[in-house]
Amino acid sequence: MTDSSVLDLAPVVPVVVVEDVADAVPLARALVAGGLRAIEVTLRTPAALDAIRAIADEVPDAVVGAGTVISPQNVADSVAAGARFLVSPGWTDSLLDAMKGSGVPFLPGVSTTSEVVALLEHGVSEMKFFPAEAAGGVPYLKSLAGPLPQARFCPTGGISVTSAPSYLALKNVGCVGGSWMLPADAVAAKDWGRIEELAREASAL
Repeated sequence: MTDSSVLDLAPVVPVVVVEDVADAVPLARALVAGGLRAIEVTLRTPAALDAIRAIADEVPDAVVGAGTVISPQNVADSVAAGARFLVSPGWTDSLLDAMKGSGVPFLPGVSTTSEVVALLEHGVSEMKFFPAEAAGGVPYLKSLAGPLPQARFCPTGGISVTSAPSYLALKNVGCVGGSWMLPADAVAAKDWGRIEELAREASAL
């Protein structure tokens, strides 16, 4: 990754839950073909680390990262599997230290003003805003831009193809995370063509 910023890779970062590791490579190829190179594989399933490893090995145009990173062990395992960025739903001092020491870009999660200020104090200005819709959405992020203009966000959580443009229009939002381009029925049917088409729509936002 030439740029050390996750936020500038693509307007939309697909948030992928991989149940079957055999789906990882074709799914990633469909997303990349549709223009979404940055792919966040969440560590919510037993297949996640193997999925990251497979995408890193077999889809060179993808920039695969790990999501739902909640412990220093998650950080170590993800980087060892080939993750090129890390995303957490929240952060603690020990998790932040591990992410800083990982050698890859990371987005620690925040949902309150105090958490944003604390991260800025730690020298971190790029973060995930989660759960975006439940935590105040566009109005909340817009109100943070005044007092905290140095903070930039990737809002994730409840964002759809219809709400994404209003987030992306905010000056303190670099990209959004979402899974609307990965409908469960399309993944179950291995309809990679449909996923590629939805990814193409998302990448045009």
